Amino acid sequence: MDLKSQLREAAETEAIKVFAHNLRDLLLASPAGAKVTMGLDPGIRTGVKVAIVDKTGKVLATDTIYPHQPRNDWNGSISKLAKLIAEYGVELVSIGNGTASRETDSLVADVLKYHTELKFNKIVVSEAGASVYSASELAAKEFPDLDVSIRGAVSIARRLQDPLAELVKIDPKAIGVGQYQHDVNQTHLAKMLNNVVEDCVNKVGVDVNTASVSLLKQVSGLSASVSENIVAFRNEKGAFKNRSQLKKVPRLGDKAYEQAAGFLRIMNGDNPLDASAVHPEAYPVVENIIKKTGKSIRDLIGQPSFLRGLNAVNFTNEHFGIPTVTDILQELEKPGRDPRPEFKSVEFKAGIEKISDLEVGMRLQGVVTNVANFGAFVDVGVHQDGLVHISQLADKFVKDPREIVKTGDVVTVTVTEVDAARKRIALTMKNSVDSKSEI
Repeated sequence: MDLKSQLREAAETEAIKVFAHNLRDLLLASPAGAKVTMGLDPGIRTGVKVAIVDKTGKVLATDTIYPHQPRNDWNGSISKLAKLIAEYGVELVSIGNGTASRETDSLVADVLKYHTELKFNKIVVSEAGASVYSASELAAKEFPDLDVSIRGAVSIARRLQDPLAELVKIDPKAIGVGQYQHDVNQTHLAKMLNNVVEDCVNKVGVDVNTASVSLLKQVSGLSASVSENIVAFRNEKGAFKNRSQLKKVPRLGDKAYEQAAGFLRIMNGDNPLDASAVHPEAYPVVENIIKKTGKSIRDLIGQPSFLRGLNAVNFTNEHFGIPTVTDILQELEKPGRDPRPEFKSVEFKAGIEKISDLEVGMRLQGVVTNVANFGAFVDVGVHQDGLVHISQLADKFVKDPREIVKTGDVVTVTVTEVDAARKRIALTMKNSVDSKSEI
């Protein structure tokens, strides 16, 4: 019994680690950026829910279209989408990957085909957790006047703009990128996942003038009540102009400010350093650099060739040593740099919409939805993820699948086996496999 208990504990720890790795990769997925975005939550009988959000995620318009059975209003749906896209200057269309996703993707493709004057990109995104969020107390508080189904479309639009900012609103366990997540110790799982969320938020930083309470409360030093006070202060007084203004927020004391200030960004404010990861306590170091080099702060920022020529030793003092000054110089090279990768989107192959359309040997593009110790699951656009077994991830021996792929990666795979009855798809990423048809 002791041995069995030890083995289970070790297996649980490993499963929790897998979930944490996948969640981190998902939260740190590349953002599409501040663009006017249309979110489409596909449905068949209940219709496709439409929501348009502006560059900051504010809802501009909502609607429902019925291109599929039983109404089959395909042309009317195309006309309505085209009108909304033109009216609000939509730059991105975000399509949820659930039921009727490929059919809705075809609908948007027809909008592009018949309305060539419209310039926008369409991307299929994971809608994992969107339904959980739309029915949550947080969503009800954020959108009291919106129907539950429409809230899901808003979430789908926003998670394309900035996955991190939107996914922090959802219980990490509801995102479903784990391995045996319901069988492990739920307390340990929740603690580990919450740590991952906080770590990711602090790594990326938070724009204090656009962040929600859900995002702000993940910043070190900020509680839920203080985060609410920041948003209330921002709504009442307008956008923050500098980090010092944060000290005027009720209940945000000196200690909390000291902990949080380095993670809070103020874009286009009074001081360019407020948009960087340089903590206000270290501003005197930058002032010393300015004084000794004779350059202004705006001439220093973003000048790697000049900054790399500076010797960190010349700017140290009793408070700041060489490691701190080196970090400051690196931050000045690319202030406020985002550690997340450049945005890429997957293009599913036309005509491949269900398992029966797949054939052995087909070479397809897909997106990694989950990584387990035995391999990776890949969405190739047929409503059923395929498995790339660990032995099929590369032409070399792979000990850990995360050495090769991570959640959110766009990959090219070859179909090796299709079992439609059991809804099983086997894929390979090896280059040495003959393919029947290219992308």
